[in-house]
Amino acid sequence: MLKTAGLFVATAMAEIVGCYLPWLWLKQGGSAWLLLPAAASLVAFVWLLTLHPAAAGRVYAAYGGVYVAVAMVWLWLVDGLRPTAWEWAGVAVCLCGMAIIALAPRPV
Repeated sequence: MLKTAGLFVATAMAEIVGCYLPWLWLKQGGSAWLLLPAAASLVAFVWLLTLHPAAAGRVYAAYGGVYVAVAMVWLWLVDGLRPTAWEWAGVAVCLCGMAIIALAPRPV
C-alpha cells in the first residue's frame, strides 16, 4: 500500500512539473528550453501510470485524488500560497473518494 501511495505521488509530481515548466515559459517569460524537461517529465508521468497494478480507468480515477493533494502541497511550497481550510477540506473529500475507489472490495 505504501509503495502504491509513493507511486501515485511520484506520478502527480511528474505531471505537475511537466505542466508547470511550460506555464513558467508562457506566463513568466521563462526560457523555451524549459519545454525539454517538461516533455521529459510528461513522458515520465505516462510511464509511471503504466506501473500501477490496477485497471487503467481505476488508476486514473484514484490518481485524481492524490493529484489534488499534491497540487495543494505544490501551491504551498512552490507558489508560496498557504492553502485555506476549505482547500484542505476539498483535498480530504478527494482522498476519501480515492480511497473508496482504490480500496473497494472487488469480485474474484
